[in-house]
Amino acid sequence: MSVLRRAREWLAQDPDPDTRAELSALIEREDLAALDERFGAKLEFGTAGLRGELGAGPNRMNRVTVMRAAAGLAAVLGPGRHVVIGYDARHKSDVFARDTAAVLTGAGLRASLLPRPLPTPVLAFAVRHLGADAGVTVTASHNPPRDNGYKVYWGDGSQIVPPLDAEISAAIDAVGRVDELAQDSVWTELGDEIVDAYLRAVTALPLGDARELRVAYTPLHGVGAATLTAAFQAAGFDSPVTVEEQREPDPDFPTVAFPNPEEPGAMDLAIVLAAKTEADLIVANDPDADRCAVGVPLPGGGARMLTGDEVGGLLAEHVLTHTTGDRMVATTIVSSTLLGKIAQAHGVRYGETLTGFKWIIKAGPGLVFGYEEAIGYSVGSDAGLPVRDKDGIGAALTVAAIAAAARRDGRTLLDLLDDQARRHGLHATSQLSFRVSDLSLIAAAMSRLRTDPPETLGGLTVKRGDDLARGDGGLPPTDGLRYLLAGGARVVVRPSGTEPKLKCYLEAVVPVTTTPAEARARAAEQLASIRTDLETRLAP
Repeated sequence: MSVLRRAREWLAQDPDPDTRAELSALIEREDLAALDERFGAKLEFGTAGLRGELGAGPNRMNRVTVMRAAAGLAAVLGPGRHVVIGYDARHKSDVFARDTAAVLTGAGLRASLLPRPLPTPVLAFAVRHLGADAGVTVTASHNPPRDNGYKVYWGDGSQIVPPLDAEISAAIDAVGRVDELAQDSVWTELGDEIVDAYLRAVTALPLGDARELRVAYTPLHGVGAATLTAAFQAAGFDSPVTVEEQREPDPDFPTVAFPNPEEPGAMDLAIVLAAKTEADLIVANDPDADRCAVGVPLPGGGARMLTGDEVGGLLAEHVLTHTTGDRMVATTIVSSTLLGKIAQAHGVRYGETLTGFKWIIKAGPGLVFGYEEAIGYSVGSDAGLPVRDKDGIGAALTVAAIAAAARRDGRTLLDLLDDQARRHGLHATSQLSFRVSDLSLIAAAMSRLRTDPPETLGGLTVKRGDDLARGDGGLPPTDGLRYLLAGGARVVVRPSGTEPKLKCYLEAVVPVTTTPAEARARAAEQLASIRTDLETRLAP
């Protein structure tokens, strides 16, 4: 079937005047290149659901794509099941959420819609709190402004995992024209009671009793500000001072080049605000507030932004100090090995999983803390995890509690990191990525490493090499290689699951023999040497 015919068939069922106008113009001028971009492929439904650029056609996020996803989910769940639906403040998110509710109720399911754009962790919490069978949130997290996405949770409040994703994907493929789908408008509009329940859950986390703290905060034009401020107030903290230019949700993200707190420049306004207000702590959420970035203001201006691994180590120590019993902590194969040492010191179980929070949450029973290096954390208590996914609000609240206790003792989070380094060694992590236009270059680089594995990296002997595709390390097979080096250093190389990138995760472990600063400098040199070797071996 020609691309023009496919486009005309899509146009005939598209209920959105915006994408209809876009597609009509492309058809009228027979722009085959643009049409092929939209119809030559389709967004694939996986464990992260759907995510892509807004626009017309199966390779874009739009109302037809979303209605098909909702119909596929309905087919897998069956009539009578209950689905909770949330959404962020991106372009079309509210429309996609209501389309989902209409299709689900039309298929005989019950749908409950969150009252307004809210953080993703509120939706994840709501699934279990309401005893729902599944949840959907419309968000593209920290993607560029032109993107949107569709994430599915199951009844346990965590993201779906295989083979459920394949089952839903097959059901989506079987959906016919969306203008022939039954739709209904009888769904439940939830009120603030669900937000109040979430706030009660996160403020019940072990937060200690120190509350004197000045916090500079940015939601990066996302949906986190109101919920985070309410959480701080409910826990007895002063409200954070928020970057005014970034306080309100804005789907165009006008003050940042990329709405990700890890990106260069994204934290500039928060750092300036921290200096003006003499803040003790800097906190940021990404646009859907499931991730949390943390920084410590420095005397004279500027700030030291902490890595996800550093925050993960501090949160783990705090949680394990304030919980009891048979517990478990977990992280992924690309995060720092420090968590395993912290777990051993506290006498608790440690789990290591594939990348993705969906795997961390399933690491095992008694999980009280999980994190991934990409600034995602789930903080729990003796009662377990209130949110079985990344929770940037609960993490921010707990980091504030840690910082307030340190401040009371005349210290900062940087002092706590030094203490940790003295106990367990200085663990420094870094990343190296290669972006390609030809995916075969990634496969070729992985093949070279498998056929000619390195004997040394950065001057350190490779003590062991694991091919994760074979299931080495006891994990489900995945395309990746892990090298354990002399002295505790480690390298993991894997293709990105979401971008045309080859990603390398580097770690150096250095004992503190004199000062943490000296150990940090040695670790930086080690990482630089490993990076140089990898660049030589892997550059396309």
